[in-house]
Amino acid sequence: MNFFKVLFVGVGLMFISCKEKTLVVDKVDANPKKVFEHNEIKVPYYDFDEFEKFLHIKDDEVYVINFWATWCGPCVEELPHFESINTTYKHKGVNVVLVSLDKERQIQEKLFPFMEKHDIRSEVIVLNDANPNAWIDRVDPHWSGSIPITIIYNKDKRRFYERTFKLKELKNEVEKFL
Repeated sequence: MNFFKVLFVGVGLMFISCKEKTLVVDKVDANPKKVFEHNEIKVPYYDFDEFEKFLHIKDDEVYVINFWATWCGPCVEELPHFESINTTYKHKGVNVVLVSLDKERQIQEKLFPFMEKHDIRSEVIVLNDANPNAWIDRVDPHWSGSIPITIIYNKDKRRFYERTFKLKELKNEVEKFL
């Protein structure tokens, strides 16, 4: 199993009993500085320079990248919709990546219990870069810095959304990329 599969299967495993699946990390040379583990859950930990490659994968698949945190009420409210997209569309080449902005000290005590409680099956990675003002514009120049935000892209187009989604709205946006 290559590193990306370890990384995202780990992320998948972090979703508890995790079924093996094709992982986004296979698409990039992913080498996180750290991988946090809890039970069977593994979450890779990146600074922005390491993470940025996930925003620019050029293949025939669709990527739904959601920036969130366990302490963000609107983020938590919409997470089930991303889980639904992951379940419904993964067989159509849609890769959901949940980018947690939780701090390193919150991973063991908040992120892992949250993932277990909510049975998160999508890929989860932690982006923890000390200076978000240095990379927010690199994600999207229109981003104010608030979360949640979502980027949906494929090799031909890209959309940035600084908002929360209802399930129907998210499905409609994803389907525009299929």
